[in-house]
Amino acid sequence: MSVETPEALKPKKSQIISTVLSPALRLWLRSQVEQVEALQFNIVGSDRQILTGHIPRVSIAANHAVYQGLHLSNIQLEGSDIRVNLGQVIKGKPLRLLEPVPVVGELRLLESDLQASLQAPLLSTALTELVSTFLQSDGTKNPADGLKARQISWETIDIDDGQLTLCGTLTNATLDTTPVWICAGLELATPQVLQLYPLQIQFSADRPPLKLDGFQIDLGSDVDIQELTLTRGQLMCRGRLSVIP
Repeated sequence: MSVETPEALKPKKSQIISTVLSPALRLWLRSQVEQVEALQFNIVGSDRQILTGHIPRVSIAANHAVYQGLHLSNIQLEGSDIRVNLGQVIKGKPLRLLEPVPVVGELRLLESDLQASLQAPLLSTALTELVSTFLQSDGTKNPADGLKARQISWETIDIDDGQLTLCGTLTNATLDTTPVWICAGLELATPQVLQLYPLQIQFSADRPPLKLDGFQIDLGSDVDIQELTLTRGQLMCRGRLSVIP
């Protein structure tokens, strides 16, 4: 025997969420990335809370997003205690965050994602700093001449269990080219710092590889990575971060 719930007792969908907040949030999320597919989100909160500009929780899922040149296959995020300018949104203004937002989530990068991200400033800058460190450790007499006169073009990246391999080309001022290979493990030194270790680089096939104790990449105090895993063909990351207005 089935019993129908009276209409008066059924939970009503928030009109504020559906007509005001959802379109504004979708527009804001799309403005934060260069590209995104299959963007889905769910807003949790009562009208009373949301009318004060307080969103208790938002969960977000997206595929094939591009953020600052970095390609991300899958993202799942959840933000809590979000404060927004709802009064201005109701008047047609863009949505803005009023306070930092704590976010937890997971992301997955395929080998093809990293391949497409090699020229992104966030990644290419770190790789350039790494090559600079190697050139100086190799005893280059004039590191400025050795590095600044060269352009570095990264061409391929391979992900294996616990290891990254990058291949590229260094071009100097006279257009002479030198192949370069970087082979490194990737681990967490701290929740805010990535470490490439063990780490070696090779500047042409006829020279032996150079080895460093490690190279660290500081992600900043707003990041807290709890898990980082490299398996064949993909990188998985789980952690927390603060989204700053």
